[in-house]
Amino acid sequence: MYFRSWFARFEASWRGPDPWLYLPAAVLLLTGALMVLNTTYFLGRAKTGDGFHFFKAQMMHIAAGLVLSALLSQFSLAGLRRLVAPIAFLSSALLVAVWIPGVGLVRGGARRWVRLGPLLAEPSELLKLGLVFFLADFLARREALMRELKAGVLPAVLIVLPLVAMLLKQPDFGSAVVVVMLVFAMLLAAGARLKHLAETGGVMLSGLAVQAMAKPYRIRRFAAFLDPWRAARGAGFQLIQSFIALGEGGKWGQGLGAGRQKMLYLPQAHTDFVFAVVTDDFGLVGGLAILTLFAVLLFRGMRMAHAEPDPFASLLGVGVTSLFGLQVLINIAVVLGLVPTKGLPLPFLSYGGSSIVMALAQLGVLLALSRRTAVSIIPKKEYAVR
Repeated sequence: MYFRSWFARFEASWRGPDPWLYLPAAVLLLTGALMVLNTTYFLGRAKTGDGFHFFKAQMMHIAAGLVLSALLSQFSLAGLRRLVAPIAFLSSALLVAVWIPGVGLVRGGARRWVRLGPLLAEPSELLKLGLVFFLADFLARREALMRELKAGVLPAVLIVLPLVAMLLKQPDFGSAVVVVMLVFAMLLAAGARLKHLAETGGVMLSGLAVQAMAKPYRIRRFAAFLDPWRAARGAGFQLIQSFIALGEGGKWGQGLGAGRQKMLYLPQAHTDFVFAVVTDDFGLVGGLAILTLFAVLLFRGMRMAHAEPDPFASLLGVGVTSLFGLQVLINIAVVLGLVPTKGLPLPFLSYGGSSIVMALAQLGVLLALSRRTAVSIIPKKEYAVR
């Protein structure tokens, strides 16, 4: 019995992270790199004269993200918990920095980026991960109070409200919606009552609805969402081009590189609407394959979080997995015309430095937690000294 228990501990200590997390992510990442090359070649030639300009930049982003993911995957639970304060402080500071002249940048009428030397970063991407870390720690410490409205739910909501207001000010309505949904997903996982979540959620969603109608361009987007063909040359153009890509792909697609919508017909084909290009080239089958890979990753992430006995680790797993899930859900819904257009990238597939680095960082956190879960599933009685 002693040798059996020793072997069990040895096997657990050397067991790597969950392959059902990193294998689907690896396939998605490779597909994303291929789609970035596929969607940016004509854009690169038009803007820089180099068809591979954006692809080379994305390869650098992926390399940086893989290094960060590998480092995070080696963290212990205590190490992950020590990251709470630094990430929360850095993400909040960068969110404020977008308003500093000479640091924050305005693009397309939105102030969402900061320039740090030669680097350009989007603070909202780091903010989402920082919020997951902070809430996992905050809610785990208040586990006994989560059934109460004033002591459990309201403090978390009040902490997040200023961040949501700053995102709306940029404006970044899509990230604000993700943050609100993420908070309530983690509150639900922490044990908050559905009644309390409905009360506070109703107030916050009403506020977001008012904000959505406060800007004329958002009203135009909503009208285009309801009937894009009325504004076929305006606000509805992007959605119509997405529908064309979905329709042209059919069941099996036109073949890699054969789809035409990426040839400067579909705006943001390399970022927000990359899934439309996937279906244009690989058809319904290819689109379902991408969704299946995401579903496997999300299922394993939630299963790991459910099996985790530590409240902080469990909530961290729920938060990171929910962040993946919300971004995938909203992005795909936009491409299919199920919700109004929002600027949210598709994890692992969309072009963008901040988004791909943060997606790989989130994967690194899940891999670190999966190492811990692999050890924790060994029955405690196996560790008894004989």
